[in-house]
Amino acid sequence: MTYFFKLLIIFAFINVNAAFGQTTVIPGAERMGVYLPFLKGKAVAVFANPTSMVYQTHLVDTLLKAGINVVKIFGPEHGFRGDADAGEHINDGTDKKTGLPVISLYGDHKKPTPDDIKDVDVLVFDIQDVGVRFYTYISSLEYFLEAALENHKPLLLLDRPNPNGFYVDGPVLDKKFKSFIGMQPVSIVYGMTLGEYAMMLMGENWLSDKANQIAKYNVTTEPTVDTPFHFTVIKCKNYDHNTKYVLPVSPSPNLREMQSIYLYPSTCLFEGTVLSEGRGTDKPFQIFGHPSLSKKLFSFTPKPNAGAKSSKCFYQKCYGWDLSGTQEDVLKKLDNKIQLKYFITAYKLFPGKDSFFLKTNFINKLMGNDIFVRQIKQGKSEAEIRKSWEPALSDFKKIRKKYLLYTDFE
Repeated sequence: MTYFFKLLIIFAFINVNAAFGQTTVIPGAERMGVYLPFLKGKAVAVFANPTSMVYQTHLVDTLLKAGINVVKIFGPEHGFRGDADAGEHINDGTDKKTGLPVISLYGDHKKPTPDDIKDVDVLVFDIQDVGVRFYTYISSLEYFLEAALENHKPLLLLDRPNPNGFYVDGPVLDKKFKSFIGMQPVSIVYGMTLGEYAMMLMGENWLSDKANQIAKYNVTTEPTVDTPFHFTVIKCKNYDHNTKYVLPVSPSPNLREMQSIYLYPSTCLFEGTVLSEGRGTDKPFQIFGHPSLSKKLFSFTPKPNAGAKSSKCFYQKCYGWDLSGTQEDVLKKLDNKIQLKYFITAYKLFPGKDSFFLKTNFINKLMGNDIFVRQIKQGKSEAEIRKSWEPALSDFKKIRKKYLLYTDFE
């Protein structure tokens, strides 16, 4: 019996177990009985990183063992093997384990060129997202989807749960502040899986003109081998937007714990300031501070590590806040929304107000507007800032509803 057919039997057995009351979430990548038939006999390119796991084995290795002709790999920010810093330039290369060529889709080369995919029959996208607008994987997805549609290459998206998919919050991006950390008018926490997000990109005509035209046809979430398609989502099983999905693999070097992933939408805003957001510690995005803050506060000293080779305040004793705790503790603190009180308090206590924000105005890209800085400087309350997010936030929530593939949170 071939490895391919053994896999089909294993996954059929798993699906039967699920039907008999098992509620374990099954990501799209683990539903190999559904999508392997689409790949047999085809030249396949895979967009993946270390989160692209099928149980304990990487998707690329699993496909190769199943006899799938994987011809190349595409990698996002942090690289295919996931060991690069945030924002670090990554060169193309060769994967040491498989010998396959790896093309980096980060830096100056974010979108596959026609030459990159001319020898490919089917594209596969499998990345674990964290559901935050400035986390760049949704931007990588947008470019990859455009390239697939523009070049008439079928794309299979293997969907995965959104660990922050149980709420929607934050300002909607003003397109004047479009960048790779925010390309579309969505809120900071958008409450969608990548499959749902891709459906929204196509449904709202947010792609290139050529891609939008192609996207009108042959888009499905219920594929059959005999039906041609341009794009299809292999859905998760046993998942909905009430699920608190715990990631089995860290999605990037500085999101090593679920607590960091939950706090990320709130504390990543400090990346737009001179404060350390905890990079270079064992609790990135769970602690934050600066050397000039009160010595009565929590203290920590950031140092270079595998996930942060260079960052702010290295080797300086910082004073600030520690939001760490159990997953339940952190979720209770957040209360299903972005917490601005940490940012407001840090600004009020910071002695050099004129030097609080980075001169690059990076905070505007994170927030998706330039209003937030003025609001903080004017001493606006959290309630006043939240009010300014309307009606755009309510309008986005209505758009989002149209593209949900899973039952929504209440």
